[in-house]
Amino acid sequence: MADSQAAELRLVVLGGTQTRTETGKDLVCTILGLQDQEQGHSDPARQHCRKHRGEAAGRRVLLVSTPAWFSSSCPPEQRKRLISSFIAQSSPGPRAFLLCVPVQRRADGEAAALAVLQELLGPAAVASNTLVLFTHLEVLEDEPLEDYLFTWRKDLLQLVGRCGDRYHTLEVEDQARAVEELLEKVERLEHLSCPLYQKTERMLREKQVEVATRRKGQEHHLTEEDLEAARDEAESNVSDLDVSVDNLFPSVPDPPPSSAPCFLWAWVQWLSRLVRREALLGALVGLLVGGPYGGVVGASVGCVAIEVQRRKNAKSE
Repeated sequence: MADSQAAELRLVVLGGTQTRTETGKDLVCTILGLQDQEQGHSDPARQHCRKHRGEAAGRRVLLVSTPAWFSSSCPPEQRKRLISSFIAQSSPGPRAFLLCVPVQRRADGEAAALAVLQELLGPAAVASNTLVLFTHLEVLEDEPLEDYLFTWRKDLLQLVGRCGDRYHTLEVEDQARAVEELLEKVERLEHLSCPLYQKTERMLREKQVEVATRRKGQEHHLTEEDLEAARDEAESNVSDLDVSVDNLFPSVPDPPPSSAPCFLWAWVQWLSRLVRREALLGALVGLLVGGPYGGVVGASVGCVAIEVQRRKNAKSE
């Protein structure tokens, strides 16, 4: 079993696995080249971690996907169960955590997820074994991701900095190449090992023996194949890990998608995209004119450009 585990590239996808909203493409399907799979229930009480095996870019890959347990709306007991589950399913330690971060909203929950990984698994889990995977890039229209991050989203840059400046996206035209580049980045990392994973692996081995013995009977000698066949059931029975992290999460649940704060944030994002293009045009004109009238002329051009764009949008609607 040890050789089988070493040969696989183990990854944990943390949080919302959805990528482009218009296609509903699943990250696990994208990486492993699978057909779109049925999405899980939206009810947090019915969500669970899932393990997937396949081949990607000539590599054997094991992916553990998790719901967004780091959302403050996730009940504490459910959060504990999900964390215990992904730790058990990725034991004896993953090569990388892929933290999914939608570019169009704040990443408070994702920052809390990093705090959980650091508290439970040690600082290396974040600094050396986590990679930010940006999603929902369609909201950027034609603006490059790097320009967007450096110009408008210093908060996301700080998140990336905590993860050793590692980030990636699969939302490009050549997805096959993007997957290969992702796995190349992952392969540069060492497998994570820490006391909690070591304890989990010991517990799993004990439960594998229990399950395999129950299946074959006391009189039979257990082989590694018998233990491997009992692995999934053993992982599903590991629920008593010490993963109490409630102090890292606010007690107030996240607002629903239709609430005013979310609407306001979406409006600010739209306005910033509109203004930054036309304001840039005005600033350039102001520089060319120069002198005391440069600022006035530049501002006027910017305002006119904004009004033209507004009318164009209204006409298209």
